[in-house]
Amino acid sequence: MSVKIGLLSDVHATAAPLQESLAIFRSAGVEKVLCAGDVAGYGDELEQTIALLVEAGGLVVLGNHDLWWAERHLQETNEGPADYLFNLPAILEIPIAGKAVCMVHASPLGYLMEGIHLLDEDARIIPQQRAFWSDCLQSFTADILVVGHTHQVFAERLGKPLVINPGSTRFNHTCAILSLPELAVEFLPLSGRRPVLSWNWGMERAVEAGSQSEGRGRR
Repeated sequence: MSVKIGLLSDVHATAAPLQESLAIFRSAGVEKVLCAGDVAGYGDELEQTIALLVEAGGLVVLGNHDLWWAERHLQETNEGPADYLFNLPAILEIPIAGKAVCMVHASPLGYLMEGIHLLDEDARIIPQQRAFWSDCLQSFTADILVVGHTHQVFAERLGKPLVINPGSTRFNHTCAILSLPELAVEFLPLSGRRPVLSWNWGMERAVEAGSQSEGRGRR
């Protein structure tokens, strides 16, 4: 019997695309929700974002933005978002449908910062990066490795595991559903937006510049 797993990452304190993802998962009959970190950062809806993940029973790992946010709010560790973030694990290992699933925010080389950059700016696989990570993960024990951090969208066999980055719900406008034991991955668009498979800060600056130009045109 197939088991469906909802995959999220880098929700960055932005509630609407997360809420949409969770609704998609419910409609699809998803049994577990996994989030590869960076609940915090950039957005200003951290409490709402955490509440949605908790309500959905989401399994979440610590991201670099989560750690940074929690460290800035050390005095609040007995309540609210800081307590939630401080208690996130750096790594999650769980058996599902006969498959060993591992999730970290960035990669096994560095849980918080050593991300798997597999795509160029046009979302094409970089052969050198594929070769590097395939070598690094050749003896990795899990069947599936779920990561985030790099704001890239891919599902690639790298060494032993199938490595999946569902992309950022905020920046890539994507989430994913993994079906086990088939190892089938479906990437889903959010917010009526075209998925951005390889996001970078240049895109954000271009959007901001375009918005400013449009605003000047209205004056």
